Amino acid sequence: MSSSSVLHDPPGPRARRRNVLFTVVFLIALAAVLWWVVQSLVDKNQLEWVKWRPFFTDSRVWETYLLPGLRNTLVAASLSMVVALPLGALFGIARLSDHRWVRGASGTLVEFFRAIPVLILMLFANAAYSEFTDVSPGSRPLYAVVTGLVLYNGAVLAEIVRAGILSLPRGQDDAGKAIGMRKNQVMRYVLLPQSVTAMLPAIVSQMVVIVKDTALGGALLGFSELLASVRPMSANYGANTIASFTVVAVIFVLLNFALTSFATWLERRLRRGKKSTGAVLGAAAVEELATPGEHVGRDDLGGTGGSSGT
Repeated sequence: MSSSSVLHDPPGPRARRRNVLFTVVFLIALAAVLWWVVQSLVDKNQLEWVKWRPFFTDSRVWETYLLPGLRNTLVAASLSMVVALPLGALFGIARLSDHRWVRGASGTLVEFFRAIPVLILMLFANAAYSEFTDVSPGSRPLYAVVTGLVLYNGAVLAEIVRAGILSLPRGQDDAGKAIGMRKNQVMRYVLLPQSVTAMLPAIVSQMVVIVKDTALGGALLGFSELLASVRPMSANYGANTIASFTVVAVIFVLLNFALTSFATWLERRLRRGKKSTGAVLGAAAVEELATPGEHVGRDDLGGTGGSSGT
């Protein structure tokens, strides 16, 4: 059986030797960089056990600083995701509307908030909550962080949704209309279910961005999220700064890895479900989805016998 690919020819002997050489050179360079980093840490006494021991033997470090910061990070990220996802879907679909004023208004809002850095949106939101609302100073950073994340990521998700729907073949839209579906029914029952699988990797990537961008609120707004816990932990508890940043970085990696792993599992499940079900609309379902006043009979569906009269 040939191992050739439709995308490129299999590499020849010279190309294989070149690939092996590049791989060896890269591994040697990576090992050299890792050795330099470790050696620099050793020279600065940063790998001594006494600097890392509080994170493994003292529960107060976790109970007082890390776990509260992790909870605030998860709260801000979860609220932002819950609001940004439907908001992005709404504006993404609105950008495909047949009405020009709907397309224009939604497109203007999406492009406006997508062009502004999320940190500026957080700062504006914090000032707005301070001047025009009665939100308490203790809750204001959380509100500002969530508002900035929702406005920016909702705009980005709107473009993801729009691109995912437009990536489907034109025939899907035409087929739905051919059996009497209205435009909103075609969107809900035909286009959106098929485009979800294509959009899922990009949506998950944006969810990872939301988790990481919560750290911006801790940098300038005083939001006590996970990364912001390093400063009081180093000042009040005497924890080593490099060890603290390393532990926080590992927690962020685990969070995002869990999110991407769940998304990978969900994507495989959706693809497997689409391959295994092979579901089609029956006559009763088509008649239910048809526009009021129209009747679709069995003869119109290619069935045998039956009458299409009203």
